[in-house]
Parts: sequence; C-alpha cells; structure tokens
Amino acid sequence: MYLSLDELGLSPETTQTTASYIAIEGPIGVGKTTLARSLAHSLECDALYEAAEDNPFLNRFYRDPKAYALPTQLHFLFQRISQIEDIKQNDIFNVRRVADFLIDKDPLFAEVNLDSDQFAIYQKVFDTIILDAPKPDLVVYLQAPTDVLIERIRKRGIESEQKISNSYLAQLNDAYMRYFHNYAKSPLLIVNAAEIDFVQDKNQYRNLVETIVNTRSGRHYYNPLTRDI
Repeated sequence: MYLSLDELGLSPETTQTTASYIAIEGPIGVGKTTLARSLAHSLECDALYEAAEDNPFLNRFYRDPKAYALPTQLHFLFQRISQIEDIKQNDIFNVRRVADFLIDKDPLFAEVNLDSDQFAIYQKVFDTIILDAPKPDLVVYLQAPTDVLIERIRKRGIESEQKISNSYLAQLNDAYMRYFHNYAKSPLLIVNAAEIDFVQDKNQYRNLVETIVNTRSGRHYYNPLTRDI
C-alpha cells in the first residue's frame, strides 16, 4: 500500500522536513525496506535499497556461514559504498532520499559473522572507504522481538531467508539493540515495530509519517500503542 500525502490526509506544508537523507534500519524481517519504499512514495523522494538479491555469496552464506561470511560482507560493503557515492555526487542538487540501510552499521554484521582475523581485514577496508560517507539527517530504527521477526520471515517466504537459524537471528537482533543503544551520530527515532502495521493500517502509517517528518534532533521513541514520542 503506497499512499500519497493527499491520500493520507496530510498537506505538504505540514510534512516539510529538514531531513534530506533518511535512513531506515532494523534487523532482517522487521520491515525496513517496506517502510522505505512507502515513505519514499509518500514524500516523493528518491530511494536507495539494499539489493540483497544481487549478492552472489548470500545463498551460500546461509548454507555455510563460516566459509562465505567474509566475501558476503565485503560485497555488501562495496555495494553500499557505491550507493553512498551517488548521494555525495548529487548533494549539489539538494535531492531528498530515503535508504533502507545505514552504512555506519555495517560492522555490526561483520562482528557477528566473522572470526577475529577476518574481522581485522574487514575493519581495515571499512575504515579506509568510510571516511567521508555522508551522515543521515535522521535514522529510523525499527525494533521488534526475535519471535516476531521469525514469524514475519516465515510468512514472506523468501527462499534464502528460510535457511536463517533462530539463534542467528536472535544474535543479530541483540547486536542491533546494543548498537542503537549507544548511537548518537544522527538524530534517532526508535520505533516499536512489533505492534505496528504500516502496510495495511492507514492511520498507523499516517501517524508514523507525521512522527518521522517532525523528528529533527535528539533521540525519540515511537510506540503506536501509546504515541509516546
């Protein structure tokens, strides 16, 4: 369900945001790409998507994580850097963008998946190419319990994701929570995504859009049950 501002009952004047670069983040299955697509449509802005299907190592990684963790991670890193370069090159045109990834978070996966020697190699590459990456004006972190992620992954039925173990997903979810507990590089909106249906529930999506465009600094929390912002 992709809705325009008019269909949401919102006016462009009330949804003006100073954020020209919004990054949506969260663990596998939480809905970050779905939200990024919807938000890009509603705000009529460009979008950057993490193209997992273009990573030739990903299926092999899910079958044999130890053997394919490093090439999988490096492929994603180079892919994201290429996309970030597009942002830098087009900054002069003041183009607004929504991305379904945060490049600064990339080492989170590396720490979970790589052994110490592999991680040392990865970290050297990351530190070299990340130096002048632009920072988002707002990061939206979608948070949900692991059992919710497991059920959503099962329902959407992507073949490669069905190989993800519950223990790996729990480990990854914990790593996300630790990372964003200390995150302070950009304004941050933490969203309780376990109880929100921004695909089918128009009112919930509308409220979330309003919250996103009005979050300009600091750390905020959005709970659709209480609207505690």
